[in-house]
Amino acid sequence: MTGKGRNIISLLREMMKNVNELLEGTMADVTPEQAHWIPPGVANPIGANYAHVVLSRDGAVNGMFKGGVPLFAAGWAGKTGVSELPPAPDPGKPGFPDWSGWSRKVKVDLPAMRKYAKAVYAATDEFLATLSPEDLERPVDLTALGLGNATASG
Repeated sequence: MTGKGRNIISLLREMMKNVNELLEGTMADVTPEQAHWIPPGVANPIGANYAHVVLSRDGAVNGMFKGGVPLFAAGWAGKTGVSELPPAPDPGKPGFPDWSGWSRKVKVDLPAMRKYAKAVYAATDEFLATLSPEDLERPVDLTALGLGNATASG
């Protein structure tokens, strides 16, 4: 790999690997009771946060950036480890959906979520490995989230 774009892609792949290891290390010894404990105030249960990170990555990478179907809506439908999927963005109301209600009622099957997470991590790395420096300049429509259009390079 040569060139600035290739270096950015390599760095992105390495960063994703590190984030995956950090998240899985954080969740490694979490029990189902701990995963579903609802803390006081507005904080969310750790299981819901874990699911949020993995489901969001799947939707962003496999849906938005890759232009395909997220794993949770295809081969992993019904096997992600969540009792229900979170609310999707509302095209009529740009911005991030409010997941607070979902996060306090969703049940997370940790072993199933871990398997799904590994599939999401692998799909993310496979996608990043296919990118060319030119792909970093491709516009991505983020208007449904209230963010307009963007590119991977900024």
